[in-house]
Amino acid sequence: MPQLKAINHLAFITPDMTKTVHFYRDLLGLELRAGVGHGGYRHYFLQMGENQIAFFEYQGASKMVRKFHGERTEKPLGFDHVSFTVDSVDELFAFKDKLEAAGVEVVGAIDHGTIWSIYFFDPNEIPLEISWACMEISADMAIEDDDPLAVADEGAEPQPGRFPAVQRSTPRSEFRAKPGNGFRMRDSFVERGLGKLAPQLQALLAEQGAETHE
Repeated sequence: MPQLKAINHLAFITPDMTKTVHFYRDLLGLELRAGVGHGGYRHYFLQMGENQIAFFEYQGASKMVRKFHGERTEKPLGFDHVSFTVDSVDELFAFKDKLEAAGVEVVGAIDHGTIWSIYFFDPNEIPLEISWACMEISADMAIEDDDPLAVADEGAEPQPGRFPAVQRSTPRSEFRAKPGNGFRMRDSFVERGLGKLAPQLQALLAEQGAETHE
């Protein structure tokens, strides 16, 4: 059974990529890892451990409407905030000090029982959180709810039979992807020695008779 292992990336919108990169790279310490731009349209990625956050910049882009983390709203919003993890309470308060020194308003620390968190906003009004796990949950699942949901009583593991079984598996000969926004940058990165193809892609292209790169 296929399994999701981690967040690949979270994507946001910015009207000012330069200011955004300064905030995440130079203030929060993420690495600017990759980017593509053409015709005034940009898509840049910043690395945080094994995860990435990404930003789109284009004409007409605007900041989010500011809504504080967890604040109730009737607006049609699906996104609330992003939380980053630190390994120690010292790092949590070091980030608080660093942000405040840069003129960023910080709320917290707040004790949420399992984590301590600080709250702030990036230049695009994206609500951000930095969290330190102040306890270790030893149970497979731990929920405190005064009106428990029946779905939680089903347990932590995936429940079989909820959805129809696969009737037709895509054959490997049909493993193809349409070119997207960053398609052309792959050849450029390979030619410039900035990266190399994943072995699985090399094998797939070879099977399909397409051009491969070493």
